[in-house]
Amino acid sequence: MSSAQCASEYCNQGWSEVLTHMSPYGYASFGVAFGLGLSVIGAAWGIWLTGSSLVGAAIKAPRIRSKNLISVIFCEATAIYGVIMAIILTNKIKAPETSGYYLEDGWDYNGYYYAGYGMFSAGLSVGLTNIASGISVGIAGSSCAIADAQDSSLFVKILIVEIFASALGIFGIIVGIIQSNACEFPTFAISNNYNN
Repeated sequence: MSSAQCASEYCNQGWSEVLTHMSPYGYASFGVAFGLGLSVIGAAWGIWLTGSSLVGAAIKAPRIRSKNLISVIFCEATAIYGVIMAIILTNKIKAPETSGYYLEDGWDYNGYYYAGYGMFSAGLSVGLTNIASGISVGIAGSSCAIADAQDSSLFVKILIVEIFASALGIFGIIVGIIQSNACEFPTFAISNNYNN
């Protein structure tokens, strides 16, 4: 077989081969990365939306500057949820206690992939939820700053809406913890067939 035929055969396998032959530890690590990275993006986006409106509205009413910083704190909470989930997932990634026997009988390969896929989905769930939470808190915080600059009696009413938007991130981390509870990497072989 020529090298051109080998290359074309390799190209025809496509992304499905890459995704099905990736290490479960790789999936788990991507789950940690997506959970943390997307949460930070959501927090930054929310702070950007809130901060720009807060600074603009503070020109008309300087009294809102310190009071409306609570909106920025709510946005920052989404990043903290991502950090918490990343710590939980990272503590679940454990290497096998017996090294060098990955290809021998007795290893629970389904357990590895179950843990890897579960941690990937948990991280992705938390990350995507925190993007939505960060943006919604940012929009509500932006409205809160503008409304407070116009009429100070509206601050508490819009702050309640902002609290509900922040609850989305809490729901996301609860779902992520539930998803990751059953994700345990096997640390030893089921049987000792590799010694025979």
